[in-house]
Amino acid sequence: MNQNFQTIHRPCLRGGIRLNVCAAACLAALNALGTAQAQALDDVTVVAPRTVSLPSRQILTSVDAIGAERLAGQHFAQSWEVLGLMPGVQLTEFRLGAESGKPSFRAFNGEGYINGVKLLIDGVPSNVNSGNLRHFDMVVPLDLESVEVIKGTNDPRYGLHNIGGNVQLFTRQGGRYSEGRVTVGSWGAREVQLALGREGPRWSQNYALQHQYTEGHRDHGRSEKLAASGKWTFRPNSAWTLGVTARLSQQDAQEAGYLTAAELAADRFQSAARNANDHDDRAMQHLSVRVGHQPTDDLQWSSLLYVNSIDDDRFVTYTGYSGSNAPRQRRHWVEDQSGWIGQLTWRLNERLTLEAGANLEQQANRYQRYFYAFAVPTDFSTPATTSNDANYSLDNVGAYMQGVWKPLPGWKVVPALRMDQFTGHVRYNATGKAASLKDYGWIPQPKLSVVHALNAQANVYANWGKTFQILTGSGSNAYPSTPPASTEPSINTGYELGSRWQWAPQSEARLAWWRQDATDEVANLPSAGVAQQLGATRREGVDLSASATVADHWKLWASQSWQQAKVRGGYALASTSVAGKEVFSTPRYVANVGMAYSGLPGWVLGVQGRAQGSYFIDDLNAQGKHGGHVLFDASVRHALSPTVSVDLQVKNLLNRRHEYVWWDNFFWPSGAYQPMFSPGAPRAVYLSVQVSL
Repeated sequence: MNQNFQTIHRPCLRGGIRLNVCAAACLAALNALGTAQAQALDDVTVVAPRTVSLPSRQILTSVDAIGAERLAGQHFAQSWEVLGLMPGVQLTEFRLGAESGKPSFRAFNGEGYINGVKLLIDGVPSNVNSGNLRHFDMVVPLDLESVEVIKGTNDPRYGLHNIGGNVQLFTRQGGRYSEGRVTVGSWGAREVQLALGREGPRWSQNYALQHQYTEGHRDHGRSEKLAASGKWTFRPNSAWTLGVTARLSQQDAQEAGYLTAAELAADRFQSAARNANDHDDRAMQHLSVRVGHQPTDDLQWSSLLYVNSIDDDRFVTYTGYSGSNAPRQRRHWVEDQSGWIGQLTWRLNERLTLEAGANLEQQANRYQRYFYAFAVPTDFSTPATTSNDANYSLDNVGAYMQGVWKPLPGWKVVPALRMDQFTGHVRYNATGKAASLKDYGWIPQPKLSVVHALNAQANVYANWGKTFQILTGSGSNAYPSTPPASTEPSINTGYELGSRWQWAPQSEARLAWWRQDATDEVANLPSAGVAQQLGATRREGVDLSASATVADHWKLWASQSWQQAKVRGGYALASTSVAGKEVFSTPRYVANVGMAYSGLPGWVLGVQGRAQGSYFIDDLNAQGKHGGHVLFDASVRHALSPTVSVDLQVKNLLNRRHEYVWWDNFFWPSGAYQPMFSPGAPRAVYLSVQVSL
């Protein structure tokens, strides 16, 4: 981490008193900044014309959302942990510095092979090239307004990575608030979050800042992160909106490394001597400009320009095997993504609304991977060999159209079509050789949804749609030196039948059966240059979720997702058939449950739990199942005054042992393959004070 960052922010980490003083000073500074820039503003709320945009819950079926009230008082070590509150979401928890983990659903796993989840932050595509969700950590939790998870294949708005669905993060826009949150907790955890909003008749501005430090629950687990954002919106009149958003994030983190079974049994929170120099330095930036116009009550369009960048420099030692240099690696990713998204919505009449959109995205990426000679700890000063050094591009042109047609009272039909095309080139810097991306041509993705309202409290629905997978990364799997005459992408065809109903006010439940069949699926791991041809696969399952408010003081929620992912044809890396085997690292079920009680004046008591089943860790399903767990958290929030509250949280209340497990047939020699473990955190306690001015 650079010296300026250390000099400016390190004082905030020296003890609880200094932390509170620093937080108060920063909040006062932000408040003064907002007041100075908003002297011309007042508290008048802008009244916009009736919007004709199509919210997700109006056009899609499997949509889950949580708002700021569910997020309030929660402490998240990483921003992606908020998805642990959502029904049917699996969390893959690496817990290795900046490479900490990610969410997935619909029987896609978080291993990095098949990234089936599209991430959008305020409508901006935010996956890295491989599909991983690293930009998630740019979002300050105190700035989150709501989180939305859209499952299935019937959303036509997005193409690349939108295989099983997408996650939408919405941050605060407008409003008038000044908030600060200070947290201290287990393993030296210290965090400051600040949020400021100012809004007037024409201008609004929102700021957020997060500084986080922890020593980690394992040895050699220190992490320090800074995230900040600013959003400025100008409304010259009721028809036009112009917005600018800027974000940055920097994290400097040690990595404790994976443990063998013997090391885990000896001391599950140790970091082996071989990992003493492992670390990750990750910097991310974002800038976007948005224009919206609603010339009439029935017509609305928007245009968005954006730039995302990431510089991720990771030094990692996988095993202590000395017979190869491959276990000791430096992986350096530099990616710049720029794009444009346009959308037009036209309400022709009460029965028919049309929406059309288009997008352009260009990626300029570089991936360098170096191997190092055996040493304990690894000496990362001089690489022994260069495994990867390539500059590569991936350009996308996409467009879609969908209609919302209400042919009869209580019926809604949503047909849609999306088309995508990709081009790109790679240059291997060591040899100077170049190659082009496989030519997939235009990829059509038709979709259809039908919803029938049985009455005001219940509906039934069915949908069908296609999504796709193409190979990413810089390797020859995506950019063959001798490309085939034509290449077909992997096509996912999804089906879903379900029902949503309300049995009482402020209560809702949903039951759905779903299936996704894929052709020519590839387990593609760009970081290791590995692509395994799985062939045809089938994912299917049942989702059940319910939430209710009882006697005004009790909020209850629960969900259970039964799922299975099977290979119907394909081969392991050793050309052994894997037909009939389950896709590795995919648990058979994911569940969560929770309750919150607010019957005592000024107090909110909460308990929530999440669970997932164990999973096969290898493609042949021969190494047993691992990784299952049941974890509970408890929380108490007390409002000391209308502007000050205190939160006490206990994570992993029952102190359950759990770990992420993977099958290492990469870095051990043949005959010595074995599982590797990253143990999860034991019981942890966090105390927070939140101030709203």
